[in-house]
Amino acid sequence: MNLIDGKKISLELQETIAAEVKKLKADGFKTPHLAAILVGSDGGSETYVASKIAACERVGFNSTLIRHPEYVTKEKLLQSIHELNNNPDVDGFIVQLPLPRHINEHKVIESILPTKDVDGFHPMNIGRMVLNLPCYVSATPYGIVHLLDKYKVETAGKHCVVIGRSHIVGSPLSILLAKNTPLGNCTVTLCHSKTVDLKSHTLKADILICALGSPDFVTADMVKDGVVIIDVGTTRVESTETKSGYKLKGDVKFDEVAPKCSLITPVPGGVGPMTIASLLRNTLLAAKKEMY
Repeated sequence: MNLIDGKKISLELQETIAAEVKKLKADGFKTPHLAAILVGSDGGSETYVASKIAACERVGFNSTLIRHPEYVTKEKLLQSIHELNNNPDVDGFIVQLPLPRHINEHKVIESILPTKDVDGFHPMNIGRMVLNLPCYVSATPYGIVHLLDKYKVETAGKHCVVIGRSHIVGSPLSILLAKNTPLGNCTVTLCHSKTVDLKSHTLKADILICALGSPDFVTADMVKDGVVIIDVGTTRVESTETKSGYKLKGDVKFDEVAPKCSLITPVPGGVGPMTIASLLRNTLLAAKKEMY
């Protein structure tokens, strides 16, 4: 069993981005600018946004954080999005998910200009991805594909099983891995809550991607020897072992599953850092106006 070091690969990608930002500035171009809108004070979202701001500083980006209380109205939130859409200094921005129940997530995403949608969630970006046109690929799926590439995981002709069909990870990732590209050409099985006999599918997986948000869901009896596992799960659970009183748990029961794997991502330190690096990559592309 070998660990996939997402933190290491993320920092390498960030170093490449930082070097390109330095050259852009030296050539007289503006500093790339990433903004984020945060609604409420969810602990996981707070941590994630703080990591994004720190990463912006590390690569030389400007960053802006706009906060709204959990009870913010839809109109107020959409006004903030409108202002960022029309701010020429902001190259890309995100609205941190999840949003409170009274806010329609899809309406919010659709209100973001596709050219500034560096999360890659807008229907136009998803549609362009399906058609293999230039677009901002969702940060987590891109980060996963980048990890597979860096660790030289053969995808062509392999059977990849994805557990979870969210529009953020599972669905776009299943499309990326099935495409006729050097990092695709998998035979993909997309499993979800209505899948019958899930174990019969996961046991056939050469590559298993777990993105359902259920701690320790995948156990050793569900995977074959030599499988490559990408664990996207990051559920915060209470813990007396940490100062914060919580720790992150993946979807895979790591201690019993890892010995059967050829490669596996840890939680934390696997997919999470790559999501941030991928977001920075999209913002750099937005600043360079290379996608639209």
